[in-house]
Amino acid sequence: MVTPQKGHYASKVRVISLVVALIGLVACPAASAGGRYPSQVSAVAAIDVVGSGKLAWRSVAVRAKPSLTAPVLKQIKQFRPDFRPSVVLAVGRLDHAKTGEPMWYRITVPGRPNGRTGWIPAASVKVKPVDRWLVIYRGARKFELYVKDRVVRSGKVAIGARGMETPTGLFYVQSKFDPSWEVLGAYAFETSGYSKLSDWPGGGVVGVHGTNTPDLIGEAVSHGCVRLFNKDIQFLRGVVPVGTPIKIVAA
Repeated sequence: MVTPQKGHYASKVRVISLVVALIGLVACPAASAGGRYPSQVSAVAAIDVVGSGKLAWRSVAVRAKPSLTAPVLKQIKQFRPDFRPSVVLAVGRLDHAKTGEPMWYRITVPGRPNGRTGWIPAASVKVKPVDRWLVIYRGARKFELYVKDRVVRSGKVAIGARGMETPTGLFYVQSKFDPSWEVLGAYAFETSGYSKLSDWPGGGVVGVHGTNTPDLIGEAVSHGCVRLFNKDIQFLRGVVPVGTPIKIVAA
């Protein structure tokens, strides 16, 4: 009688061990994927970029095609007029057929018209992956900050008034600064997008900034910029670096 009881006990142990092992197999893929979280990003909020980075050359010609003989769309200097490094957002790349190393990056071109892209030599820029981005929903008049595919902050915004609508498209943070103009609120981001008003400061650069009129948040009242509550822009100040993508959608 003793031997069968031992055998029954051993059998139960094997079954339990098998169940634990199966649970482990189910749980492991998330860990083996480098700690990445399952995507919770909707199609409208998703972005597809290679990364962003600072220019390494004194001046870089942005070309219409990945060729040194292609027409030049724009010349970008290594440093901005305020002496801060110029940063670009790469949305594509062309690799060497044999080595697989990047030879060209396709970047978004700051300036009018919005939405242009062009090519720069890979050696001219130090591109690093990005793990966060801002989404501005014009229709819903709200923003979301995604970090590793998860929303970590959201809030209401004010957008451009009729005739001065905030442009839609994929842009990025070109610069960050403490504004001296009180209408910009507690803090401000300069984006690569441009509004319809060319006579606006900076030639019509679209900003994402705070406000001194919080009662207007949620309205369409700006000249194309995106206004946030000061508490929100102060939060973003610490977690949104230069080069962060900004997707503005009509939804």
